Amino acid sequence: MTPNSRGAIFMMLSMSAFTLNDTCMKALSDQIPLFQAIFLRGIFTSAILAAVAVRLGVFRAALPRRDWVLVGIRSIAEVAAAYFFISALYKMPIANVSAILQALPLTVTLAGALFFREQVGWKRLLAILVGFLGVLLIVKPGAEGFNSYSVFAVISVIAVTIRDLAARRLSHHVPSMTVALSAAVLVTAFGGLGALSEPWVTVGRLEALQLSGTVFFVIGGYLFSVMAMRVGEISVVAPFRYFSLLCALILGLLVFGEWPDSLTLIGSAIVVATGVFTFYRERRLQRSYGPVGLRIR
Repeated sequence: MTPNSRGAIFMMLSMSAFTLNDTCMKALSDQIPLFQAIFLRGIFTSAILAAVAVRLGVFRAALPRRDWVLVGIRSIAEVAAAYFFISALYKMPIANVSAILQALPLTVTLAGALFFREQVGWKRLLAILVGFLGVLLIVKPGAEGFNSYSVFAVISVIAVTIRDLAARRLSHHVPSMTVALSAAVLVTAFGGLGALSEPWVTVGRLEALQLSGTVFFVIGGYLFSVMAMRVGEISVVAPFRYFSLLCALILGLLVFGEWPDSLTLIGSAIVVATGVFTFYRERRLQRSYGPVGLRIR
C-alpha cells in the first residue's frame, strides 16, 4: 500500500475510535464530573500504554531535544483539546460537536501551507474560506440557537491542528507509542489537578463499563492519529476525518436520540464539500506536477 493509502486507513480507524470514545464520555456526563472522568480515563489509558510500550520495547526516552520539544508541544495541545472538546461534548449534541470538528481538514491544510510551505492555490484558499463560513452556520453566533460551548469546540479544533502539525514534524525514528504515552500522562495529570476542585463521585458498574470503553477507544484513537499524520501527505490524509461525522450522526441518533437542526446540517455539508474539494484539487495537482513542481502534462 502507498503511504497515502495507509494514512487514510489509519485516519478512518482513528476517527471511529475517537467517536466511540466520545459516545462513552458523553454517556458519563450525567453521572461523573468532567475532570474526574478525564482523570480516571487517563490513569487506565496511561497504565495500558506504558505496559504495552515496555512489553514491546518501543518506548524510547533518549530522544533529541528537538523531538522532545515537539512531543511536549503536541502533549500540551492534547491537554487543551481534551478539556475544550469534552467540555463541549458534555453540553452539546455529539453530532454538533463533531460537525464543528469537520473544519480540521481545512485548518490542517491551511496550516500546512503556512508552516510547511505546501502549495495551496487560490481555489483551495477560497474553499477554506467558504468552509469556515459553514462552521459559522454550525456555531450560529448571535442566533437564538447559539450554544456558548460551541466556542469550546472551535478552540479544540485549533488545539488539534497544533497537535497534528507537531506530530508531523517529529523525526521518523520517534516511536508513536512514546508520543501517545507522553500525551496520555500529561492529560491524566491535568485531569487529576482539576478533580481536586470537584466533589468525587462513586463509580457504579455502568459507569465503570463506560469508562472502560473510553480507555479502549481512546488508546486506539491516540495511536492511529499519530500514525495517520506521520505517513502520507497532510492534504490527502486529513479529509478522511469526515468519517467521524457519519459515526457521530449514527451514534447520536441511536444512543442519545439526537439529530442536528437544519442549519447545522447545511453548515456540515458546506464544510465537508469544501474539504472534499481541497482533497480533489490536491490529487489533481499531484497528477499534474512532478516532485519538483514542474508541469508534466
